[in-house]
Amino acid sequence: MASTSTPLTLPVLPLDDEVVLPGMVVPLDLNDADVRAAVEAAQAAARSEPGKPKVLLAPRIDGTYASTGVLGTVEQVGRLADGDPGALIRGRGRVKIGAGTTGPGAALWVEGTRIDETVPEPLPGHVAELVKEYKALATAWLRKRGAWQVVDRVQAIDDVSQLADNSGYSPFLTTEQKIELLETTDPVARLKLATQHLRDHLAEQDVAETIAKDVQEGVDKQQREFLLRRQLEAVRKELRELNGEADGEESDDYRARVEAADLPEKVREAALKEVDKLERSSDQSPEGSWIRTWLDTILELPWNDRTEDAYDIQGAKAVLDAEHAGLEDVKERITEYLAVRKRRTDRGLGVIGGRRGGAVLALVGPPGVGKTSLGESVAHAMGRKFVRVALGGVRDEAEIRGHRRTYVGALPGRIVRAIKEAGSMNPVVLLDEIDKVGSDFRGDPAAALLEVLDPAQNHTFRDHYLEVELDLSDVVFLATANVLEAIPEALLDRMELVRLDGYTEDEKVVIARDHLLPRQLERAGLDKDEVTLDESALRKLAGEYTREAGVRTLERSIARLLRKVAAQHELGERELPFTIMEGDLRGLIGRPHHVPESAQDPAERRTSVPGVATGLAVTGAGGDVLFVEASLADPETGAAGLTLTGQLGDVMKESAQIALSFLRSHGAELELPVADLKDRGVHIHFPAGAVPKDGPSAGVTMTTALASLLSGRLVRTDVAMTGEVSLTGRVLPIGGVKQKLLAAQRAGVTTVIIPKRNEPDLDDVPAEVLDKLDVHTVTDVRQVLELALAPATSGAEPEVPVAA
Repeated sequence: MASTSTPLTLPVLPLDDEVVLPGMVVPLDLNDADVRAAVEAAQAAARSEPGKPKVLLAPRIDGTYASTGVLGTVEQVGRLADGDPGALIRGRGRVKIGAGTTGPGAALWVEGTRIDETVPEPLPGHVAELVKEYKALATAWLRKRGAWQVVDRVQAIDDVSQLADNSGYSPFLTTEQKIELLETTDPVARLKLATQHLRDHLAEQDVAETIAKDVQEGVDKQQREFLLRRQLEAVRKELRELNGEADGEESDDYRARVEAADLPEKVREAALKEVDKLERSSDQSPEGSWIRTWLDTILELPWNDRTEDAYDIQGAKAVLDAEHAGLEDVKERITEYLAVRKRRTDRGLGVIGGRRGGAVLALVGPPGVGKTSLGESVAHAMGRKFVRVALGGVRDEAEIRGHRRTYVGALPGRIVRAIKEAGSMNPVVLLDEIDKVGSDFRGDPAAALLEVLDPAQNHTFRDHYLEVELDLSDVVFLATANVLEAIPEALLDRMELVRLDGYTEDEKVVIARDHLLPRQLERAGLDKDEVTLDESALRKLAGEYTREAGVRTLERSIARLLRKVAAQHELGERELPFTIMEGDLRGLIGRPHHVPESAQDPAERRTSVPGVATGLAVTGAGGDVLFVEASLADPETGAAGLTLTGQLGDVMKESAQIALSFLRSHGAELELPVADLKDRGVHIHFPAGAVPKDGPSAGVTMTTALASLLSGRLVRTDVAMTGEVSLTGRVLPIGGVKQKLLAAQRAGVTTVIIPKRNEPDLDDVPAEVLDKLDVHTVTDVRQVLELALAPATSGAEPEVPVAA
């Protein structure tokens, strides 16, 4: 640590806003009265003392002296470089300034104490590391400034105090920082302070150099881009001259293109305004790029291009029949649309109230029934362009309405892009999977579709990117969906609903023979004469190897058959040509997966015991059969009450409560032992338990299963039923009758019970399905029990199954 010693009496040489540290040599101007008085006083005192004249270099900040000064010796008095009188002063060491005193001359004299700043040798390890770091930082800074001659002098300093005071020469230190160094008497602490100041300065220099480099690179890039653009303009000018074209700027080219284009009047005005902005913007402005992209989009849209509809109604119907079997509702709707369009055109009514005669249809049905492929057939029949817009998983409203032009990478919405892709203003646009549209913080795309699919307002559709009106009233929109309930009600209200409930077995055979088999033969590398499928094999594939509303699994089964035959032929195991018969299916693709209940052994049927009934349901994949199982718990071990299993929804649970309440209140008139229901627990189960189920249409099925359980009478195997039941036993109407009857026919059921109020829905069921089914319409659950329950065995008491 530093210690004080050696009292001194010295004249004060004030330094205004300057600080001199020990070891520094500084020239001072003697024209300053204070400097001259101090030097002259020191010289006068030196005459009576040996050695050089001594002064006290005291920093003076805003008229106030620091508490610590520097003992300085006057090395030389003479002329400075500019010719003025001056003195060369060398700092020798720190002095603690004391009280004022008297002395010769006009200078201010003070008493001071010399501060001892020696550091014991050898240096501790951390001090040696600090010395090494300071020298490295100082060397790096000096090399940046090109002061190579000073580097060796700094490296030669080994004294800690001298090394720290050497930073007094640093021009980047402020007066406050130098005073802090001056008043820090501990050499090690002072060296730490000097090292920190130097480290901070080098870091600031690195940042400043990085910024300057980035700025310079940006300027160089702009200059290079400017030069290249000028060269490009010169090349274009030369090319125009070679081709005999008139000279003009790019904005002039856009103006000419806009004026020459066949645009609606309002669109032309908006485009010319943007051309004016382009002419006023500079080449470096990003707005110019946005305007050019917008103008290119506007000019590429087919504002007045329309394809002529094919008004050959018979030909259009023939095209639809040739490309799709069944789907009569859609075919009739398209035929009606074409007929009306033809009559409107013949009478000059193509545009009424600014609106043209477009159409918005919603095709709702299970997967694989041909909704998507139907769009291409409709466009083919009408002679229009076809565009498919996939909406599955879309969650951003900007995908429909487009982005604002202020965003980087802005694009028009999918509707505008579809029109642009089609190249006409009246294409057939297929909005695929509209029920899979989602919503999040980016907006609701389904809400953005309200304007697109509203025939009353889509003639003035405004995309966020275009910001001009686009007429969509002549577009035929076909929206496809699997689940009707997933479509928002407001959106569904704007569309004409067409249900595609699935194919009958006969339709599947026709589709497989005329469409699926030729396509899969080509994919398998086989000629139609090499492999043929007998109609009996196709019917067995459709009836027992697949059970679906559509034909996708059927097509996969056909593809698997053909692959198997092709592989056997390549292995030398089978000769071609080959006809696949019904009996060959098991050897080629295994046993059937869906055997009808009626075809199974009577002991293996689900309804072979009392308490099991067959219901009908609608799923996302079409209609399906649904079995209901009921059992009673042992009165001694089971708890009373109703237990429901099978992942049932709230509505279905309420239907079970209603069925149980009806049997409890009307069991006597139905001759059922309802006393068993009071003290024994009732368990109703719906296989398969992993599939969620809900809805009111299983009410009559649960009532029948419970009645079968209590009476001991079996439910007929060939009977399936659907309908909602009330507390009074009324059978209420339900939905999905067509899909349920198709499912019953696929499952081998021959008798179906439906509510009387659903009788009008039978008009939508294909005639060949009704011919194979015995459909009973009922109004009361008592009629259901009479039809569904098998007669009781005479003289035998009913056996009530007990849950294990």
